[in-house]
Amino acid sequence: MDEPRSLMHRLRDETHPGWLLLVPSAVLFAVFALPLAGLILRSFSSDFLANALSRQAFQALSLSLVTSSVTTLIAVGLGTPLAYMLARSRARRRAWLELILDLPIVLPPSVAGLALLIAFGRSGLFGPALSLFGISLPFTTAAVVLAQTFVAAPLYVRSARIGFAHVDPELIEAAHVEGANVWQLFYEVMVPISGRVLASGAILTWTRALGEFGATILFAGNLEGVTQTMPMAIYLGFERNLGVAMALAVVLIAVSVVLLTISKRLESPE
Repeated sequence: MDEPRSLMHRLRDETHPGWLLLVPSAVLFAVFALPLAGLILRSFSSDFLANALSRQAFQALSLSLVTSSVTTLIAVGLGTPLAYMLARSRARRRAWLELILDLPIVLPPSVAGLALLIAFGRSGLFGPALSLFGISLPFTTAAVVLAQTFVAAPLYVRSARIGFAHVDPELIEAAHVEGANVWQLFYEVMVPISGRVLASGAILTWTRALGEFGATILFAGNLEGVTQTMPMAIYLGFERNLGVAMALAVVLIAVSVVLLTISKRLESPE
């Protein structure tokens, strides 16, 4: 009698915590999943293909893909050396540099857009100096790239810095013993070993740039064919064409799902 009773108590103890964990988990998962499911279902209930292939949608999609790709290339090209130097540095002020680089990740997009406008606007701190060379950034496609770089590139730098910092010190020491210089250590040892982390960071940067809205609309505006990316076309669609807005939203979700899936596969151990 004691053994069946102890078995029942054990099963009851194992079951109750499971339900206590499952219910709040299901509620939060529903908060995430239901709005996305509702958007997708509502979008396909309307004329999805016609809206997704409209001129406005095509222009916004192509501009988003081009600008986010350029942003990712800039982040990789300039951010990889920076992340490497931060990972290898032992300077006391490194923490302050990392803080400044990480700050755009947590800043509200409106603050990021205002900062860019104050710095590079026509009447901003550096606007008059840029105008001497015939450069005017606000409300141009270049402004879109700059806004995306400001908010998205720190994600790559952070990922790359963590990847470089976790390289086995014994491998680095072995490279030094073999006579590798700084460039050889960086290009032939650190980058190949951290390749999966670097690729994952680049994909996260591309995804973030693809969905950037707040800083872009303040600094670059919402000019169709020039600065109107997918998030801004979705915003404008609430006033003009809700079908186009929903179709673009679904396309953006689909692209994000693909990129995040690739990123997760890169992060998973082989």
